[in-house]
Amino acid sequence: MLIKKMGIISITAFSLVLFAFPAAADTCEGLISLALADGKITSASLVETGQFTPPMGGGPMIGGPDALAVFKNAPSFCRVTATLTPTIDSDIKVEVWMPSENWNGRLVGIGNGVWAGTISYSAMAEPLSRGYATVATDTGHVGSGMDAKWAVGHKEKLIDFGHRAVHEMTVKAKTILKAYYGKKEDLSLWVSCSTGGRQGLMAAYRYPEDFDGISSMAPANPMVGLMIGSLWTGYAAMKDEAHRLPPPKLMASNKAYIEKCDETDGVKDGIVSDPVPCAYDPGIIQCKEGDQDDCLTTPQVETLRDIYGGTKNPRTGELIFPGFPPGSEQLLTALTSGPEPFLVATSYFRDIVFNDPEWDFKSFDYDKDLTAAYKAGSDILDVPSDGLSRFFQRGGKLLLSHGWADGLIPATNTVEFYKSMIETMDSQKAADSVRLFMLPGVSHCAGGNGPSAVDMLSVIDIWASEGKAPDSIMASRLPNQEPMTRPICPYPQVPVYKGSGSTDDAAHFVCESK
Repeated sequence: MLIKKMGIISITAFSLVLFAFPAAADTCEGLISLALADGKITSASLVETGQFTPPMGGGPMIGGPDALAVFKNAPSFCRVTATLTPTIDSDIKVEVWMPSENWNGRLVGIGNGVWAGTISYSAMAEPLSRGYATVATDTGHVGSGMDAKWAVGHKEKLIDFGHRAVHEMTVKAKTILKAYYGKKEDLSLWVSCSTGGRQGLMAAYRYPEDFDGISSMAPANPMVGLMIGSLWTGYAAMKDEAHRLPPPKLMASNKAYIEKCDETDGVKDGIVSDPVPCAYDPGIIQCKEGDQDDCLTTPQVETLRDIYGGTKNPRTGELIFPGFPPGSEQLLTALTSGPEPFLVATSYFRDIVFNDPEWDFKSFDYDKDLTAAYKAGSDILDVPSDGLSRFFQRGGKLLLSHGWADGLIPATNTVEFYKSMIETMDSQKAADSVRLFMLPGVSHCAGGNGPSAVDMLSVIDIWASEGKAPDSIMASRLPNQEPMTRPICPYPQVPVYKGSGSTDDAAHFVCESK
């Protein structure tokens, strides 16, 4: 009898051990039978170390020609794919990647670019290689991301893109993690840029329980305002031939700006720490009689002033959306070249606002058509600056950042969003909950003359887990650039040269308020 009892005790203890530890890698395939509310797991399989190959059309790749290297560095992981259907018109594709060994207890949500339509596989692989479980979605439709035709007649799909898909993805990912590892995540983080930046803000606004820490870089928010601003930027340069800005003219203004403003931070290095105090005006290179190159005609000066000045209501003079700061000219060609403004913006008006394939961007009235522009999508796509109180109240941390040389989304917009946000917050609560870091000389999400390689994941992880807000962030140049490191400072501080030592070494700079 005693032997039987001991056997029962041993079996029970063995069972408890099984349930106390994360599932073994060979249980990954068993997740195919896991039930999901409003969804279904479509595959669950173990991917061996370095063996993942992204499917054709599988989202934007990071890392340029060496982008596939990120998959070679990926450890063995359990790959789960699912389709989520919170409405009858929803078709949200989701992927959850979970390290088969050495999971660090964290979940990282990965966002999208422009109108989404793909899963960002390469952005998932990098945190996976560091022990994080990662999750991403196509937001409910398949496409290039450059147009919104998929939303015509499908409001539920627009809602999925606007906010619901990321929320559903996150809830289901947490269910899958618990089923695979036998425990819930210790921390949930969001790290992304552009549309992904907006998605992070949206999660904090509508679903404050989803994430503990959010890194939102160059957020495309408010999206409707950005669409109006992008349309205006293109219109300013395309309303007639005289106002057009060929790339050499844009670069001439960029060169003049750097020459005038470079040393405002104490060192001449081709990087302007803060373009605002310099008060650059493109009129300083207006063509004089006989000039041909490296100068701007009078109409071209007007165009750049309109772009820098932002989108204004012609009747009231009210600023609709902030303009691009000087220094953003290298990427502005995407908005000012071609037969019409940025396709992402024109598609919003042509497909969603007016649903008219013959709509002409020159017909938009920046007074009378504003109501229609906001009514079509603002409630679904936009995050108000005063809308994150529930996220902050539960202890959420928000890491905002933006490159000053961004020519797709104005850096000044993120500055205004941040300033408006903290105006209504207790100063200590604001300092503990949200910080903005502006990256000198950095373009959209990465690139540019300034150091743009920043480990935002580690920064937000440490902040969310340990509670200490970052006082500065280390940035370095990309591998294909000349080596340089520089501290990135919490706004309104800027990196200032100490006066001695290599200007390529962050140790010789200090963060100061100007």
